[in-house]
Amino acid sequence: MEMSYVSGTSDLPLVHATIGQLLSTAAEEYADREALVSIHQSLRYTYSELDALVNSYAAGFLACGMKPGDRVGIWSPNNAEWVITQFATARAGLILVNINPAYRLNELEYALNKTGCKGLVSAKSFKTSNYVGMVQSLAPEIEQCEPGQLQSEKLPDLKLVAVIGGDEDLPSGFMNFEAISAAATKKSHQELIDLQPSLDADDAINIQFTSGTTGFPKGATLSHHNIINNGRFCGDRMKFQSGDRLCIPVPLYHCFGMVLGVLTCVSLGATMVLPDEAFEAASVLQAVQDEKCTGLFGVPTMFIAELDHPDFEQYDLSTLRTGVMAGSPCPIEVMKRVISDMNMVDVTIGYGMTELSPLSFQTCPEDSLEKSVTTVGRAHPFVETKIVNKQGQVVPRGVQGEILSRGYSVMKGYWNDEERTAEARDAEGWMHTGDLGVIDDEGYCKITGRSKDMIIRGGENIYPREIEEFLYTHPAIADVQVFGIPDEKYGEDICAWILKKPGHDVDLATIKEFCAGKIAHFKVPRIVRVVDEFPMTVTGKIQKFVMRDMMIEIMDQDAARIRGT
Repeated sequence: MEMSYVSGTSDLPLVHATIGQLLSTAAEEYADREALVSIHQSLRYTYSELDALVNSYAAGFLACGMKPGDRVGIWSPNNAEWVITQFATARAGLILVNINPAYRLNELEYALNKTGCKGLVSAKSFKTSNYVGMVQSLAPEIEQCEPGQLQSEKLPDLKLVAVIGGDEDLPSGFMNFEAISAAATKKSHQELIDLQPSLDADDAINIQFTSGTTGFPKGATLSHHNIINNGRFCGDRMKFQSGDRLCIPVPLYHCFGMVLGVLTCVSLGATMVLPDEAFEAASVLQAVQDEKCTGLFGVPTMFIAELDHPDFEQYDLSTLRTGVMAGSPCPIEVMKRVISDMNMVDVTIGYGMTELSPLSFQTCPEDSLEKSVTTVGRAHPFVETKIVNKQGQVVPRGVQGEILSRGYSVMKGYWNDEERTAEARDAEGWMHTGDLGVIDDEGYCKITGRSKDMIIRGGENIYPREIEEFLYTHPAIADVQVFGIPDEKYGEDICAWILKKPGHDVDLATIKEFCAGKIAHFKVPRIVRVVDEFPMTVTGKIQKFVMRDMMIEIMDQDAARIRGT
């Protein structure tokens, strides 16, 4: 009886290099080729130009007092400065901390303090978020200090805040992003050169927050080795090559953007194309047409929005060939249209998690349509995966169990959290994903569920416990249970069942008002129901699946009544 254990192989070997070395090699080999195009900023850089900019900013960070191992946060939507910061921090031996652009005050404060960020590169604003104002709110001392000299009570480690697109109207303690480069000196450039031999591919270089099952997010810590190799194998699996042009509408603060997008391109000498600061179907379609992109990334909801755009037929997408769709399952009809209407005959499906850098499974262009929409492909090169039962025993092929992965891609751990690291990664190095799946006789993996109650809303991983912890602080709420419900647009959306305190009233409007500006918009419940009790087992365990089924029935009845009117 064949067991549910697979190990990926490849003729492409693992490389042991730093991210700075990766860019240097690309700059030597592809000097005059376009490396980065930021359409919404009207910016274009060749590989040699990008490498020079990165050198200047890396030396600038050192001149501003940053030391190897220091953490620098980046809080911004997609732009050229994000990519420059990604490479400049790595070349200076600094650890980049990715901060979700949707984060609000509570989440920003937690992320900066959890990782001890000494520097922060921030956009000035994004959509309804005034980033500069939010930093001032947390650290009002910044208005009375010189740039780089912050001493804040709430953010004790933070010293420097640099603003992308900043101007002379910035409060005195902030500095323009360009000022980092301007701060570089002959001494700091030499310091940067001298530093390079001491940097190691196994050094921690990136921290990405993943929503926690018990409250606050965890900082998955990744090395150069982790993410460089995962990007290379992603590109190889989707048949990407030198000279290709990849449209990247997915956020850079996710592994999808900064690893599978940026590092895949740089490892192959391909061109990164940023269509906009955030996803807009029209800007993606325009970018693909104008830049003659050969690859496109996205979660299924992005591809659906592009296909359903009213002017879709007016765009020339004939140059498209390949790409990656990941984040949530893809409906078969959507995949058919992506292949036929968007010409993406080599499109692949990916599965993984941030803690795995991120991909552990991916389909191949030659896989059948049935395999591409019902499975997540076969194991990535040099990644072992097994399916185990509740006793930790490997199960036979075709039997459901939890998915565990091991190999070069497993994170170094959760930043400053040994307890939760040990819970997720066992003594033998296996990462426990919390996802349920089966592996068939051909080695393809099918995701069948989640052992934890994570919600995937439009590609965003959301853990209900984090939202519950926050809602518990509302003065009218005695208890709350948050769970996912099916949603046509996002795949899943958020529902909250609430037990209210005597003498208090609470509804959807008050919950939205309470959440506004404090937690990310995608974590705010869309449906709120006040109840007298929660369904429980005889032993007192909350049954969220019963709530979900009841809520679906209620929504179906409401829809039927609306249709009948």
